[in-house]
Order: sequence, then structure tokens, then C-alpha cells
Amino acid sequence: MDLYSLLGLAPGATSADIKRAYRRLARRYHPGINPGDRAAESLYQRISEAYETLVDPERRRTYDKGEEPRQVTASTFEFTGFDFSSGAHGAQAATFTELFADVLLPGASSAAGHSEPGADIHAAVTVDFEQSIHGVERQVVVTRQDFCGACRGAGTVQTPEGRCAPCHGTGTLRWARGHMVFTKDCAACHGSGRQHLQRCAVCGGHGRQVRSEAVPVQVPPGATEGMRLRVADRGHAGRHGGRNGDLYVTVHVQPHPVFTRQGDDLHMVASIGVHEAVLGARIDLQTFDGAITLRIPPGTQAGQRFRLRERGAPTASGGRGDLLVEVRIVLPRIVDERGKELMKEFGKLYGG
Repeated sequence: MDLYSLLGLAPGATSADIKRAYRRLARRYHPGINPGDRAAESLYQRISEAYETLVDPERRRTYDKGEEPRQVTASTFEFTGFDFSSGAHGAQAATFTELFADVLLPGASSAAGHSEPGADIHAAVTVDFEQSIHGVERQVVVTRQDFCGACRGAGTVQTPEGRCAPCHGTGTLRWARGHMVFTKDCAACHGSGRQHLQRCAVCGGHGRQVRSEAVPVQVPPGATEGMRLRVADRGHAGRHGGRNGDLYVTVHVQPHPVFTRQGDDLHMVASIGVHEAVLGARIDLQTFDGAITLRIPPGTQAGQRFRLRERGAPTASGGRGDLLVEVRIVLPRIVDERGKELMKEFGKLYGG
């Protein structure tokens, strides 16, 4: 039988694919799991021979050429010490899935190395009304998890080669579950027995450190109350190569004593005298663009509004809103007889 087909693989399978296929089939057909089953034992022997041939690069090249590979008996993965003579009880009464999880499940030991994006950070900034119109740069102080400078986010640092502590230099780990004894390559040294990396002492192996920093935030012209600004990659640092989170800043705008805002339009109230309303006038107004002159036509009524085009807040499209000026007529205080007589005369002429 074709060795690749025996393992359920295609000829282009990688070494990792071969190892995974062997472990999957070994779990199913190992003699210790199928006591007395001759067919399972025979199939397991053929699976082991296929694995030993294909996992060795030299023997695999020989097999792919159609030549007879040399025979070896060593196996790099084993189950030893199976004893099913008595049942396990209590905490030892584990299912086969539990018993083989540390050896066979590909995600069990490698999940910690998966990349994880960093979390976003949310902050707020307060600007006055004029700053919201013209735009301003503000500094926002945030406390964030950043990459550890000592290990560059890896969590480990290079050290002089020494004996691997987890496996005591043997390159393999051996442990028991109930009546079963397992051995596997040490993940810390990848089976070499020698260790080149150790946990970073600065960050404790987390790859990140907590630090505070001032982040410049550009509040755009025309910013509105509650606007949310995004500063990319200034959130918490990712893990294992994951991207950083973002910083989201909510803008709060302080009220103005003269101007209010509705959409992109600005509103204000201008006070004029009775004579200016009747006869007309020109009044000076202070706006965010400087001083401007507004013409009040004769006969202007209280509450009348005048629209000044493109004197409002900047818009998202690059334009401007309008400035709406509402006229308020201020009545004079009459404190002498001459004034009273004039008002009476005015009433006689125009009171009807």
C-alpha cells in the first residue's frame, strides 16, 4: 500500500502533516488501546513504518524515487506503560479525550502563541467653543500596555545555551495519567535538551509593560459635541504579533456666552435701539472670523433674523455653515420730562 495513502495524506504533505496524521492514527490503533485486536496491532505496525519512513527526509526522498528505504526501528513518539488490569476511580477516571489531550490536540500547547489584537482605549477631551470652530491639537494622557523594550514584546530573551530546566536536559517529558504513562518532546527546548531562551525579567514574560504617555490628538475644525476621534495603534499593544488597539477620544465642547450651534449654522442675538430699528443702521459684530458690519434696514422688527452666508462652522465637506443674527430691540429708559414728551408725540404720530 502507498505510505501516503496509509496515513491519509497526499504526496506533497509537510512534515507537520505527517506527524499529525501519525498521532491521530496511533491514538486509534495502538495495541494498548485495542488489547487482543490482531488487526489493529498489524495496522499500527504499518502506520508506524510509514511514519518512520516519511518523517525522515533522507528515507522519504528514497521512497519517493521508488527505491527501498533502509529500515529503522526507532520511533519518535510513544505510549508506554499501559496497564488496563484494573479500573481507575475518582479523579483518575478520565475519558480517552482527556487522557490524550496534552499529547494529541494541536491547540492544547500552542494556543498561547496565537496572535491577539490589543484592546482599544477610550478617553475624552474638552475644548472651548472657539477651539471647536478653528480646530486645535490637545494632549491626552493615557495609561496603556506597550511592548516591553527589553524583549521587544516576545516575553523571552536570548541567553547563553544551558540545560533545559523543564525536562532536565533529556529533551522529553514523561508523565502518568491513571494507568497510562506518556512521553513527548519537551516544548520548551523542542526536544533538544538545551534551552536558549528564558522568561524576560522586566515584563515577567508577558511581553508588555504598563506605561503612561501623552498622545497628541488633533481636534478638527468644526468639531461637534460628542464627536469621536480615532487615533490608530495607540491603544493597548497586541500579543504574539497581534496589532495594537486604537485610542478613541470623545470631544466635549464648552458652551459660549454669545454663540450657539445648530448643525453647521451659528446663532447669535444682536441688540439695537428703537431708533435704529425704525431708521435703519449699521452695527458691528464680533465673530470668530473677526469684526463684520451688519446692515439693519429701516423698519426692522424685534425677532427678525439676518443670514450671513458662510460665516458659520466648518463642514465635513470643506464648506461653511451660515451665521444667523436675531435682532433684539432694547427700549430706552425715559428719565426726564423731555424724553416723555417726545415719546408721547411719537405715540400720537405712529400709535395707530
